[in-house]
Amino acid sequence: MITKKIGIAIVAPSGYARGDEAIERGIARLGARGFSVHNYYDPDQVFERFGGTDQARLEQLAAAAANPAVRIVMALRGGYGLTRLLPHINFEAMAASGKIFVGFSDFTAFQMALLARTGAGSMTGPMFFGDFGAPLEPVDFTLESFWRCLAGPTHQILTDTLGNPELETEGKIWGGNLAMLVSLLGTPYFPHVEQGILFVEDVNEHPYRVERMLLQLHQAGVLARQRALILGDFSSYQLSPADNGYAFETMLAYLRETLPIPVLGGLEFGHTARRVTIPFGAMARLSSDATGFALTMRDYPTLPHD
Repeated sequence: MITKKIGIAIVAPSGYARGDEAIERGIARLGARGFSVHNYYDPDQVFERFGGTDQARLEQLAAAAANPAVRIVMALRGGYGLTRLLPHINFEAMAASGKIFVGFSDFTAFQMALLARTGAGSMTGPMFFGDFGAPLEPVDFTLESFWRCLAGPTHQILTDTLGNPELETEGKIWGGNLAMLVSLLGTPYFPHVEQGILFVEDVNEHPYRVERMLLQLHQAGVLARQRALILGDFSSYQLSPADNGYAFETMLAYLRETLPIPVLGGLEFGHTARRVTIPFGAMARLSSDATGFALTMRDYPTLPHD
């Protein structure tokens, strides 16, 4: 069991939350779990589509990282905004703080940059607004995956997706939102990972755009340096008569014929209520056959136990 009254900070480095009720619900739910919540997000400081001006959002991150009572720093939500902050974040201070930084979607930019600049890992997991502050009860599967990952010392993800290639391999696990990954190519914030296991997801992206982004990673030499590519959820896109039979499944078949590494599908991760947590930058063992795959991860920061 996780030690009681561990501090968790809420920061808004990207978008803002709509509705004060969500903030109150989220704080209450985390408090009921035994966490001490430090909320650095101020709805009165909302600026345009962001959770504050660029400077205010930088100050939220810095204050949370500097607070000795905080062990976890969780993003309020995704959206857009972190790319603007990357040149101004002191990633060395973030890594030295020893905090566990948690989020996904737009937060992928922070996680990629943290790994690229310092080698430090983070946690691809729930966010405050959409998971803890949601009007409906949080999905047990999503939160239990998060609690298990935090507890450590290892974390396992199992799938029963059919049709994946047979594979036994090991490497550093990294990735996240595909559009964010591609947006960082050629910048100092894209980590150079050798022999890794790359996982990706996205939302509102037509299969041809997913294919195009993955081909960009391939043509940039990124995929040839990996041991495997794992696809999470790609939802909320619309096909049209102009696609003429081109769909996600045909795109996946093309990728498996074209890319230089095994491509697996079925990871329960993405812009859906049901999501696994993945320790970004951990060492992972991937074992796959035609009936599903297992990811077993180790060597990542966890919380103390009672």
